[in-house]
Amino acid sequence: MKKFLQLAMLIIVVGFTLSCSPNLVFEQYKTIEDKSWNKDSTMVFTVPVSDTTANHNFYINVRNDIKYQYSNLWLFITIVQPDGESMEDKFEIALADPSGKWLGEGLGGLKTREAIYRRNVFFPMSGDYKIKIQQGMRKDILKGISDVGIRIERVE
Repeated sequence: MKKFLQLAMLIIVVGFTLSCSPNLVFEQYKTIEDKSWNKDSTMVFTVPVSDTTANHNFYINVRNDIKYQYSNLWLFITIVQPDGESMEDKFEIALADPSGKWLGEGLGGLKTREAIYRRNVFFPMSGDYKIKIQQGMRKDILKGISDVGIRIERVE
């Protein structure tokens, strides 16, 4: 019963937080099966863009198990515009500080880390953008990452 109440409170708080984010344009997570991310597995997000006049901040979100054996995570990111033109990039997200303390928020054994990927991103055309994310670590199967997400907010 106590766990149910904690979960209910968490859902209420998250719902309230999201409803208080008027600049939120897009947020989505993709779950990694068995917390085992294969280097060939790509997380694909489809982001509908209609506003080509505003700038946006772009975040990468990662949920990791506290048993994850590294302090960081390298990602290969590809952004495909509606016209098919693409941009590839590498991004490192720190999941723990140098002392080993996890940087993310969360209860129990799962931490959620949100990191700014790009500030003041301008979408030059309207349509569906594809954001593709692959793990870029030196392991074929990376254990301990449970979810990867993106968040895009309009800059005021």
